[in-house]
Amino acid sequence: MAKYLIEVPHEAEKAACLRAIQTFLETGSHFLANADWGCMDGDHRAWLTMEAENREDVTYALPPSVRPDARIVRLEKFTMADVEEMASQHQG
Repeated sequence: MAKYLIEVPHEAEKAACLRAIQTFLETGSHFLANADWGCMDGDHRAWLTMEAENREDVTYALPPSVRPDARIVRLEKFTMADVEEMASQHQG
């Protein structure tokens, strides 16, 4: 399975923060428990990670109301061998 970073923005109003939190809570307490929020620092987004087979599975796991604005990024870890291979491919 791949690991994905999910970023869900919302408006910079207290009511919007509460709606976003409520949406996550209604989807399942695991969404709320695993989300990190930037609201208290003026960055009105939530971030969470999820393991899934593909981006489509991540999309459908999200509440429908946040899907259009959600940003989903597949995360990778690189080993030294990966870095060496990439460097050798780009030398010319």
